[in-house]
Amino acid sequence: MSLKLDGKKLSLEIEERLNEFISSNKKKAKRPPGLAVIRIGEDPASGVYVKNKEKACSRVGIKSSIFHLKDNVEQKEIEQLIKKLNFDKDIDGMLLQLPIPKKFDEQKLISYINPMKDVDGLNETNIGKLVKNEPAMRSCTPAGIINLLRSHNITIEGKKIVVIGRSLLVGKPLSLMLLNLNGTITITHSKTLNLNEACQEADILIAAAGKPNLIDSSFVKEGAVIIDVGIHRLKSSDKNKTRLCGDVLLEDVIPKVFAYTPVPGGVGPMTVTMLLVNTIFSWQKQFGLSSTLNDLLP
Repeated sequence: MSLKLDGKKLSLEIEERLNEFISSNKKKAKRPPGLAVIRIGEDPASGVYVKNKEKACSRVGIKSSIFHLKDNVEQKEIEQLIKKLNFDKDIDGMLLQLPIPKKFDEQKLISYINPMKDVDGLNETNIGKLVKNEPAMRSCTPAGIINLLRSHNITIEGKKIVVIGRSLLVGKPLSLMLLNLNGTITITHSKTLNLNEACQEADILIAAAGKPNLIDSSFVKEGAVIIDVGIHRLKSSDKNKTRLCGDVLLEDVIPKVFAYTPVPGGVGPMTVTMLLVNTIFSWQKQFGLSSTLNDLLP
């Protein structure tokens, strides 16, 4: 029987630790950790994700501040807000909720975020430190995946790992983190020839392609570990309802693999949890607090 890598369960266990850490250090710091989220426009999915982050912050004791800007705001106004939050001593972490309307220069806005507060790990300083394998903020989804693997004692060192996808959010930083942990990494993408054959070599296959049900059992070797990063809402057989699925056709793949992540309840909850972890690490550094959370760093 295949092992389910339950991200929801692990995220709740980590949240308990985070809550305890904040409770035991808040008196010394004289304030709780603070997270600022900048949302631009009315993308419905972004609204849901921001609400989920607010709720998670509340559960562990982080004070969240949401800055919801209209999509007719000027780029300079957003830059000014970021600079203001950079100097706000009550804000330990900051993120720009993606995606944002295409008229804005996303990478330029991210570059304005203080690297010490860049809890998404997307600022070029933090990406550069990841390349050099130096301590820095790490991207949340990749860090969550590594914690999921570690929590089930799934070895990374020496394993053949295939990552499908090369985005700045997941594919590229995840590949670098796994390489830093001595995995043997192959990055594939939409232009890869014979994708099926490349995936069949993987001890650990990570699907972050953004295509629903792309990966079936023909892509997977017997006994592999499969991590599904995708999440898609599709129409169900009942036309009035929708269902969630990932990049992996799970019902086809599960009988063949050693372990898998469900969708929902796999990678998604861990992404939010690592955002909390990054915020707390920034808070901890600011006040010189001793940490009991270092095992959560990838």
